[in-house]
This record gives sequence, structure tokens and C-alpha cells, in this order.
Amino acid sequence: MKEYQAVILRRTRHAREDEDSLTDLLNERSRGGWEPAMMSQDTTRMTVVFARRAQPDR
Repeated sequence: MKEYQAVILRRTRHAREDEDSLTDLLNERSRGGWEPAMMSQDTTRMTVVFARRAQPDR
């Protein structure tokens, strides 16, 4: 079974800031075992959906 997490990033008018924000988000989630599963964007925001194998309840 998988679990999912959606994150919405608000885009700025500065490409470098947007790049840094996305890089930080991807690195942070990767450390937690999350992998990007889907991305979509419009003019003001980007939505990234992450997925990982669900941890069994102990």
C-alpha cells in the first residue's frame, strides 16, 4: 500500500527563488523516503504529489 502527500508551492517572479524552493522541497522529502509521483503548475503555483510505501503499523 502507498501513502501520498501533496504540497503546493506558490511561484514568485524570481526564477532563482522558485528553483531554490523546489530543490529544498525535493531534498527534504527525499530524506523521508518520499518520491515525486506527479507535478502540475499554472501561472501562480505548482503542485507536487509525493508517494512512498506505507509503513506497517506496529
